Amino acid sequence: MAKESLKTIAQNKKAFHEYFVIESFEAGIELCGTEVKSIRQGRVNMKDSWCTIEDGELFVKGMHISPYEQGNIFNKDPLRVRRLLMHRREIMRLLGQVKQDGYSLIPISLYFKGSRVKMQLGLCKGKKLYDKRADMAAKSAKRDIERAIKQRNKQ
Repeated sequence: MAKESLKTIAQNKKAFHEYFVIESFEAGIELCGTEVKSIRQGRVNMKDSWCTIEDGELFVKGMHISPYEQGNIFNKDPLRVRRLLMHRREIMRLLGQVKQDGYSLIPISLYFKGSRVKMQLGLCKGKKLYDKRADMAAKSAKRDIERAIKQRNKQ
């Protein structure tokens, strides 16, 4: 069996700023042909997207896939609700955690696995303002340390 290649299309960097990612899952996504062509061009925005579970099915909302230029009448609405494909027992387990523990399902990244488009979902807990400040302070301190080490190595 050949190893399948993973090619990242888009990442939701805002998700890591706004949420603690507790666990991540892989899901397939139901798309039409022109949407896949637009995704191949990298014309997708996941910034304000989220996932919901309705009637035992998983949906992604707020994900913007720009219309394909040569798609004419076959183009779909850029912000339409798209169904995600996971096993029913995984969806039910996620539903239980989202309902009881107050977690959210947030899309983290979109990528090609072979020729299929897959989405990485995160089971996330919202950050408070002081958590965001602590993360920014830690990132800034790490950057300063790396800069100081680089300066010291030059001399």
